[in-house]
Amino acid sequence: MTRAGSGSLRLAFPVTGMDFASAGEAAGRIKKTLQQLGFPSEVVRRAAVAAYEAEMNIVIHAYHGEVIAEISPGSVVITATDTGPGIPDVEKAFQEGFSTAPDRIREMGFGAGMGLPNIRRCSDELTLTSEVGRGTKLVLRINAAG
Repeated sequence: MTRAGSGSLRLAFPVTGMDFASAGEAAGRIKKTLQQLGFPSEVVRRAAVAAYEAEMNIVIHAYHGEVIAEISPGSVVITATDTGPGIPDVEKAFQEGFSTAPDRIREMGFGAGMGLPNIRRCSDELTLTSEVGRGTKLVLRINAAG
């Protein structure tokens, strides 16, 4: 955790592919920090859901990555980057129910194809860039005030 300028806070968490034992830790720490800072419960909920889904996408699909939360009084910006196979069809990946998760992941209860749609629903702004064979970068913003 580091303090950035203008009263903002930066939290960074490494994420390892297929590390289901640690999956959700980044999202949990982001949620707890936002609660401690007194953010409205709806902002905390949206940030926690989006961070969890982004973190799980790294665990399920990538080799490794990082989730960063930049918290300022007016917003929460979550950036998830990974080194992995990338997303061949980003538009298709945002369709509810579309998933490239292998059967073994689905048997564990993950990979239902709701991650990116849930992230989109929780975000006020969202950008996703991906390069096949290199990785993906997701940046989302949740405004703290209506």
